[in-house]
Amino acid sequence: MKKLIILFAFVLGIGVVGKAQTTTPAEQSDAPDFKFDKETYDFGKIPTTKPVSVEFKFTNIGEKPLIITNVAASCGCTVPEWPKTPIKKGQTGVIKVTYTPTPTAMPFTKPITITSNAKISTKYLYIKGQTVAPGDATASAN
Repeated sequence: MKKLIILFAFVLGIGVVGKAQTTTPAEQSDAPDFKFDKETYDFGKIPTTKPVSVEFKFTNIGEKPLIITNVAASCGCTVPEWPKTPIKKGQTGVIKVTYTPTPTAMPFTKPITITSNAKISTKYLYIKGQTVAPGDATASAN
């Protein structure tokens, strides 16, 4: 009997903790949210000696202010910049990403992870392209 009571208390405790970490649809409906112009950018062919940048423009389509707490790249060759102040309903913002190529010519795809108070708290943007030798005439002029 004692084991049954302990088991019941354990199951009840897990249920309470699980419920506490979820939000109701009413709470979620007015949460801030991103609407990006683009979520992936292809630099095409770029020289291995030239850093390139792209701006990802977004609008807060939610009711509450959007707060970006962190933007992280997968390696040191990619550096993101983002707004540190809240983005109000209907306002726009920009996440600028600068990629410094490695000296080796090769294709690349880099994810950028955004952490915020949006409906979906973790969002991903991507940059991709191919680095080519500096004298290669097929490099784009980004």
